Amino acid sequence: MIKKKIVNDPIYGFITIPDGILFQLIEHPWFQRMRRIQQLGITYLVYPGATHTRFHHTLGAMHLMGKAIEILRSKDVDITNEEAESAKIAILLHDIGHGPFSHTLEHSLVHNISHEDISAMLMEALNMEFNGKLALAIRIFNNQYHKKFLHQLVSSQLDVDRLDYLTRDTFFTGVSEGVVGYDRIISMLTVFKGQLAVEAKGIYSIEKFIIARRLMYWQVYLHKTVLSAMELQVNIMKRAKELASRGAELFSTPALKVFLCNNFTKTDFKKNQELLKTFALLDDSDILCAIKVWMDHPDYILSTLCKWLINRKLYKIQLQNEPISKKFIGQIRAKTAKKFRLTERELDYFAFEGDVINDIYSRQQLRINMLYSGKHLVDITKASDHLNASVLDKVTTKHFFCYPKNL
Repeated sequence: MIKKKIVNDPIYGFITIPDGILFQLIEHPWFQRMRRIQQLGITYLVYPGATHTRFHHTLGAMHLMGKAIEILRSKDVDITNEEAESAKIAILLHDIGHGPFSHTLEHSLVHNISHEDISAMLMEALNMEFNGKLALAIRIFNNQYHKKFLHQLVSSQLDVDRLDYLTRDTFFTGVSEGVVGYDRIISMLTVFKGQLAVEAKGIYSIEKFIIARRLMYWQVYLHKTVLSAMELQVNIMKRAKELASRGAELFSTPALKVFLCNNFTKTDFKKNQELLKTFALLDDSDILCAIKVWMDHPDYILSTLCKWLINRKLYKIQLQNEPISKKFIGQIRAKTAKKFRLTERELDYFAFEGDVINDIYSRQQLRINMLYSGKHLVDITKASDHLNASVLDKVTTKHFFCYPKNL
């Protein structure tokens, strides 16, 4: 008999994990590391309940993958046991390459390499460790398997990853606008000519899913105070790396020190397997511990920024649809430079502008297809009476300006 492990999840209740390759992967130190990486990074400074982890999320996504496979099989979609297990492995490991604080510091510790790239490399390393048992999962993850709908369940504009993180992030932040009917959507999934689709009667659930995702971006992921906290944390790491490049003494864990003193690229990771293993030692605790110590660092800029983050004295931020007035920016930067006695280069750590983008649905990516009469597919933008294609295609850009409070 195959033994099953049970995990009590706050969203779905009991999640079962068969005693096999899936359980062995979950027990692996690289996967256990995700218990120590916040799903929403520094967002808990705005939504105190948002302390759930990547570990939570990946287990939930794996659970939804199992549900989706059950539904598709009930509709006579051919999915072998090996394919089902491999799809679960692919979604289980899809985020294993995330670094400390998830997306917030994604480009602060490494250069021109995404967490998806690192996930793929870690999966290859695990495949060697597990004697090739992840080979099919890797093909599904990289969209190299002929049953394309399996990859679409892992990564598309309607995948179990998004269904879980919207549901989970809504639960832990308490933002009800992000609630989606994940169970209804999964029950409406089908496959037509090898492509993942949604039965026509599920159209209203899909409309709500798209709207909920848009609202969650502005209300949680790109909330202006969250953005302020994220920019502060990014600037702390930027300053620390600048100081490290000059040879300054900085407290850090051994793993963090490697990445503070170097700007590694994707090529470096491919050439050096030990570098990948070192990255897999990093988690949120490396960063938080260092920031607490850096509050007393002799560098005024680093110590000030660290004190602000630890004590939640975040930047004041102006976020709007139109570009920020250059005159206003110039006046604030002049006041900031005078008050903190900063050079022009140092000033960028205290007063700076930028922009954020919200692209909720792109018809250039894998589309969300509705299946009508079991015969033909229609893109959601054309099938919906409520979602205007021009609105969905629109990339919304907002501009922001951060600067110290109480100038």
